[in-house]
Amino acid sequence: MVVVSAAVEGLLDEAVAKRLIVQAGASPGSIYGKNGKGTLRSRIAGYNNAARHALWLVIVDLDNDAPCAPEFRQTWLPSPAQHLCFRIAVHEIESWLLADKEQLARFLSVPVARVPNTPEDLADPKKEMVGVASSSRSRPIREDMVPRPGSGRSVGPAYTSRLIEFTQSRWRPMIARRYSESLRGAMDCLGQLVNAGNRALG
Repeated sequence: MVVVSAAVEGLLDEAVAKRLIVQAGASPGSIYGKNGKGTLRSRIAGYNNAARHALWLVIVDLDNDAPCAPEFRQTWLPSPAQHLCFRIAVHEIESWLLADKEQLARFLSVPVARVPNTPEDLADPKKEMVGVASSSRSRPIREDMVPRPGSGRSVGPAYTSRLIEFTQSRWRPMIARRYSESLRGAMDCLGQLVNAGNRALG
């Protein structure tokens, strides 16, 4: 089994990257970054250089840093190495999780109609995720994912750990890709990368 290393913005992104690597039939290697977008940007050239000799996946949020993913890609990494899959989540990694609306609704204990149908149209998927969680029938979900009044925070105290739990135990990338173009592109790119690595090993 081929190994794919990765670099990401944070802990939730790490869980998503590992899930996608396994889904592609590979083994997750070391996961780098996990200290914000600025750190990832400052080290992208090093990751790209490493991908000359090994398989790599880099995932970064589009946020509102550019009008579209292709323009964002040009500013970050116009010439990715042969073995690097550089993918952009539109607009945030949460949109990829929202794209599996049936499973997310069950996990958050909300009606499936409460989860949006077109997650990539959301300007702030993280805010939407908190909004969905706020209507949960489960008090622990609300307490973990929704910020307390006056806290000054945008998410609850266990927001990330709850979504990591969902990613590891419930999230279905093959279903979610139907409703997220950027996720579909990431999975296709990663699949091609792993297939090429398997051919090289064979």
